[in-house]
Amino acid sequence: MENDVIMLNEEQRKRLEVFAKNGVHNAHLITRAKVILKLDRSNKKDHLRITRISEEVELSRQAIYNIRDAFLQSPDIETFLMRKKRKTPPVPVKVTGDAEAHIIAIACSKKPEGRAKRTMQLIADKCVELNDVDSLSETSVRRVLKKQNISLT
Repeated sequence: MENDVIMLNEEQRKRLEVFAKNGVHNAHLITRAKVILKLDRSNKKDHLRITRISEEVELSRQAIYNIRDAFLQSPDIETFLMRKKRKTPPVPVKVTGDAEAHIIAIACSKKPEGRAKRTMQLIADKCVELNDVDSLSETSVRRVLKKQNISLT
């Protein structure tokens, strides 16, 4: 339990205070800095309890524990205050401008024979058939049409 205690030196405390109050930083990282400042027990007779800190910064108790553990495992404050780099790149967008144009064109064209109306799935299947995309969900079609304020009714 004693190794879970955060004791900041003056330089560390100043660095966290400056980070939390000045400059433009990610709100998540500012909150992390504030939590560490609240967890700091150096030069204090009394300290804040985890429950009180979680109420003050509006995070769960588990989040406070996770922040504390991350700080204790970090080699220095700079590493702790930096965002982690993604291990995998973001998934590329399937619906490009060309595919979006085809979705809109298909949705606005006349209904297929034997059908009362077009469905999102029919539009998605047609786009795949036209080789616009490898696969496409009806949710993606719905998102494109909603963005353009197009209704299938």
